[in-house]
Amino acid sequence: MLTLPPLSLYIHIPWCVQKCPYCDFNSHGQNGELPQQEYVDALISDLAHDLQYVQGRKLHSIFIGGGTPSLFHASQIEKLLTHVSQVIPFQDDIEITMEANPGTLEHDDFEAYYQAGVTRLSIGVQSFSSDKLNLLGRIHDEDEAKVAAQKALSAGYKSFNLDLMHGLPNQSFAEAMADIDTAAALSPPHLSWYQLTIEQNTLFHSRPPQLPDDEALWEIYEQGQKKLAALGYQQYEISAYAKPGFQCRHNINYWQFGDYLGIGCGAHGKITILNENKIIRTVKIKHPKGYLATDSHNFETTEVAKEDRALEYLMNRFRLMSPIPKREFEQRTGLSREVLTSGIQRAKEKQLLTENDEYWELTSRGKLFVNELLSQFC
Repeated sequence: MLTLPPLSLYIHIPWCVQKCPYCDFNSHGQNGELPQQEYVDALISDLAHDLQYVQGRKLHSIFIGGGTPSLFHASQIEKLLTHVSQVIPFQDDIEITMEANPGTLEHDDFEAYYQAGVTRLSIGVQSFSSDKLNLLGRIHDEDEAKVAAQKALSAGYKSFNLDLMHGLPNQSFAEAMADIDTAAALSPPHLSWYQLTIEQNTLFHSRPPQLPDDEALWEIYEQGQKKLAALGYQQYEISAYAKPGFQCRHNINYWQFGDYLGIGCGAHGKITILNENKIIRTVKIKHPKGYLATDSHNFETTEVAKEDRALEYLMNRFRLMSPIPKREFEQRTGLSREVLTSGIQRAKEKQLLTENDEYWELTSRGKLFVNELLSQFC
């Protein structure tokens, strides 16, 4: 039976200092003064239209992403979070994450955002190599990355994340391992460590850089996994590693097929509507000019067809390393677990998955070959 899952809120702030050549997110290079107050007012208006989807729940988590949200003054972030708390009750232990970049171009120190209500930072370091940072189009250097982590540590945050990429242009095995060691020495409770991929509609797609070959990429991944584990970071998601108790609650809710409102330019939402026994997805107007020019920020609302719910759930849930409760599948999709029987059997035969009466669990092979695992259910 379909039940209401935890509810999160994603807030998109689309501007950054300059567009990175690998980035395919909905982000726009800063051109003059940002319309901070106007945009925050638009976010508040956007949220008002989505309050119908709250259905009596408290907010489990908030994630402010971009772009570079730390280009906004802490006072604007505080105004926004204060309003959200007034229209949707917060859980006592709510996690509020904001993305930030190292460097000196943001408006306020990390402590100001903490005072504004942010409880967790996600800092886009990507690498500690000046050469690699230049190739990636990043505006900070190695020293600024280290200072950012130290500031987060001293500002009072319950947790903070450092974003690291591997498989960078001309990156050697030693350079990739050095990035992990340097990051771990800064004591972040959480690390995101993921491979650079070349996405369409990016500068790297039109002018591809020289990336490590498959053999080198595999060695970096395999040895990096071992190094992170030895350093005390537990992998709980395909590209996320945390010290015990510091997993990102917001992202876990995504991957467990939880609900989330999405406000801001191009923001996506996923909502369970219990009294209509349906699941919908929402998308907001993508371009800042169009988004700011209207009171109706919604671009598209679509229903997830019943026959698609199982695969959509699995596409999310297979990202997590934890066992999958069969009851969770039924509650989040409204479907009987029996609809997966044939796919589960195929996955078991290929040693991608195991099961008992209460759980399905990915094998070591299944965790490495998630696309193959998913194909058993198509």
